[in-house]
Amino acid sequence: MNAYIPHYRLTLTAGAHSARHIRRIVRSLLDEWELPELSDAVELGVTELVANVVRHVPDRRCALVVLRLGTGVRVEVADGSPEPSYPSGEFVPDGEGGRGLLLLEAVVDKWGVGPRPGGGKTVWFECAAAVRPSC
Repeated sequence: MNAYIPHYRLTLTAGAHSARHIRRIVRSLLDEWELPELSDAVELGVTELVANVVRHVPDRRCALVVLRLGTGVRVEVADGSPEPSYPSGEFVPDGEGGRGLLLLEAVVDKWGVGPRPGGGKTVWFECAAAVRPSC
């Protein structure tokens, strides 16, 4: 039996104002899922990932997925570019590129990059909410 996982999916060609619109969508989802305390971190994370698409993906096409996890959310941004998310191809915290990913690392619980089926890559991050005590 497949369990339903609350999620949101959007395919777009990212532009200068895309991150602003996506932040509003994410904020609304987090409110609906009763996770408003994650808004700052998730909005910052999604802004960075969409900005990387605008800067580094030639056709600027990407797919955004926001998944509701048991105690938080997972955000994935997939694109068709095989190029890594940081210029050197290896994440170096004090390197010339990748400063946005360093910021991402500071505000999310975990993140990573993986190959996308059919080519390209998926950059993802997860944020967990504090566990609320049972009444």
